[in-house]
Amino acid sequence: MFQNTMIVDHQGRQFKSLRVSITAACNYACTYCVPNGKKLVAAQNELTTDQLVRAVRLLISTVGIEKLRITGGEPLISPKFDSFLQGVSTLGLQDISITTNAQFLEKKAKVILDSGIRRINVSLDTLNPLAFSKIARSGDLKTVLSGIDSMLDAGITVKINMVPLRSSNKDQILDMLQYCLDRNIELRFIELMNMGHLQHSNIYHSEFIGQKEILDIIGANYEFARTGSAFDSTSVRYRVLSNNLVSGPEKGIKNETGLGAFGIIANESEPFCRTCTRLRLSSNGYLYGCLSNSRRHGIHHLLEMEDNQAISQLQAVLSSALKDKQDRQFVGEYTVMKFIGG
Repeated sequence: MFQNTMIVDHQGRQFKSLRVSITAACNYACTYCVPNGKKLVAAQNELTTDQLVRAVRLLISTVGIEKLRITGGEPLISPKFDSFLQGVSTLGLQDISITTNAQFLEKKAKVILDSGIRRINVSLDTLNPLAFSKIARSGDLKTVLSGIDSMLDAGITVKINMVPLRSSNKDQILDMLQYCLDRNIELRFIELMNMGHLQHSNIYHSEFIGQKEILDIIGANYEFARTGSAFDSTSVRYRVLSNNLVSGPEKGIKNETGLGAFGIIANESEPFCRTCTRLRLSSNGYLYGCLSNSRRHGIHHLLEMEDNQAISQLQAVLSSALKDKQDRQFVGEYTVMKFIGG
């Protein structure tokens, strides 16, 4: 068997986590992702299911990828979703997860559960139907919430990702947190990223809500304390100790972990580039070593080679991709995140 190679950069970073965009298409047109309400469509020359699965297998063999996240666009709308999930489930990965907007979660529940997946991430920015329509510009909130409930009922661990925006959902920060605490869901606030059509724009600066402001809003209602995170985690995590708006036994800690937890992906306020282990594969066959770098590395030709030859050449490609990572922090890029697996 081919031994995977230790590919390490000057900061000791390696590729251990792979995010695969199985399609660039999305049924939403979120304001922070795409301009003018125009939904993203499938990219030209998207890889087939077999090609995507083989690419994952080759990356595991080359550098020992341990974790895989299936993304898009919106992965659940891809006709490749079922077969890709089934294919990668046989590759011996330590962890496979999905990021979805949950619009079709109930319809895909059986294939997800049958695959053995134990956790998913849901992108949800508000519990207010009007704000939902304003931000997502498509979809149905009730269906999304029902899909989340179906996963929780099946014993799947759910995390929710929320992008706070000053004009659209700042007033939903506390409601979203309470919704998640009530359901043992970890809510993660994602600072608006300076990329795509927002790069260096007035909209980015006017809509951005940073970590300190998020914590100030939460701190008015809850007592919380910072807790530890995994070495390569993008999220700064906090344990919620009590709700300051209630008294008596319901106020205090319910168990050793408190009332629950939340995180902040503070790409601007508290950069995490120095510990990043992420590699991204786009649906049309390009590897990206960094969200903050539009440089891409095509691997289409490698998928036509025998394994040993493909792995040998993939080592050089990955060494180059690792050099694309920022030394300290995200600096912004025109690349649209949904094309490269968020």
